[in-house]
Amino acid sequence: MAAEGKSLARVDNMVLFVPHTVPGDIVDVQVVRKRKRYMEGFPLRFIQYSSSRIEPFCRHFGECGGCRWQNLPYEEQLKYKQKQVLDQFERIGNIQVQDVFPIVTSDHTTHYRNKLEFTFSNNRWLTRDEMQQGEEISQRKAIGFHIPGRFDKVLDIQACHLQPEPSNDIRNFIRDYALRNNIDFFNLVSQQGFLRTLMIRNSMKGEFMVVISFFREDKAMMIPLLDELVHAFPAIVSLFYVINPKANDTLNDLDLILYYGKDHLLEEMEGLKFRIGPRSFYQTNPAQAHKLYGITRDFANLKGHEHVYDLYTGTGTIALFVAGRCAKVTGIEYVAEAIADAHHNADLNGIHNTEFYTGDSRDILNADFVSANGTPDVIIADPPRSGMHADVVSSIVNCHPERIVYVSCNPATQARDIRLMADHYRVTRMQPVDMFPHTFHVENIALLERI
Repeated sequence: MAAEGKSLARVDNMVLFVPHTVPGDIVDVQVVRKRKRYMEGFPLRFIQYSSSRIEPFCRHFGECGGCRWQNLPYEEQLKYKQKQVLDQFERIGNIQVQDVFPIVTSDHTTHYRNKLEFTFSNNRWLTRDEMQQGEEISQRKAIGFHIPGRFDKVLDIQACHLQPEPSNDIRNFIRDYALRNNIDFFNLVSQQGFLRTLMIRNSMKGEFMVVISFFREDKAMMIPLLDELVHAFPAIVSLFYVINPKANDTLNDLDLILYYGKDHLLEEMEGLKFRIGPRSFYQTNPAQAHKLYGITRDFANLKGHEHVYDLYTGTGTIALFVAGRCAKVTGIEYVAEAIADAHHNADLNGIHNTEFYTGDSRDILNADFVSANGTPDVIIADPPRSGMHADVVSSIVNCHPERIVYVSCNPATQARDIRLMADHYRVTRMQPVDMFPHTFHVENIALLERI
């Protein structure tokens, strides 16, 4: 297996990357891209299937861009994820790790997500079967996921196995209602239409939040749909709508209007309560997040007297999770709404040894900040996939913490950043965690100790 869930072969002394295949498949491949050192292609015909291949459980497999490893047994997925982490640390970071623990498995390999976002389209993607039938298709409306690499094409999703029910029922109900009542779906090219996007969130207690985005305000069409939705699904305890006339689907700069119920969901973890609003960031696999945070806290090895810096703190989840084991936690996050949630969550749980600051770690984490807030004994960092800016890495090193716990959803950028600290810190422990079964994504926690 190679990057992005593609399999790798060697042909004429060149590397060939092929999606929708697994190691051991024998295939005819159509090359679609050729570069100096590698080629990319797609399988035309399977000559022989790999002995490790299994039948995908989702009807949308191969068309949908998600869950690309359904054709691999879960044990094989874990093996390749563990290998991916080790390869990237050795090749990118040139790092040898003392203790690498076996990847933490997910107790649930389906219905594990607590958030999904769907797009409406009036010009849906036609599946291979539909194309081969050659029949004229009049119903082209869809609500589902974007086709990889095609912003203007949406695959109509009938059943998704990522989120608990009634997620599928809610999405299908809205589609059917809109079709019956001739409500326009959005055209992603001409930027016209009415129904734009749908977000469904849920808590581990079985409560659901729904956010529907409309292109324009038309209460004669909106209100009956919203009322029908509330009536049909008692599990919906929070219903928002938003008017989005922009050329993009981002909602962060728009007013979300609460139509029904509460303005948040409540999630719990080890007795801690977390308020989840429509814009809040919260790990999308909450059961695995509990394991992830527990390992992060264990790696920090807190004795009670430490001052912890939590960089990229988000809504303060990790900060609050470790606050009971140390003297003080200082969190930094550039999203102001997330910091507001962090303050609220701290108050909600009666935690008073945390402080949160809004701003980019690159700008905030400097000598003046450390002088004003105190020197950290431990730094925890959980940056986005792009990793940390080199200036942030340098600032961390200049703080001279005894330990750094680096949590990452991208081991490649994690290895790159850790390599910059190699003169001052060594990686002593590492723990991969499978947050997203049936995908090639893997989370990794690395413990760095000062040399």
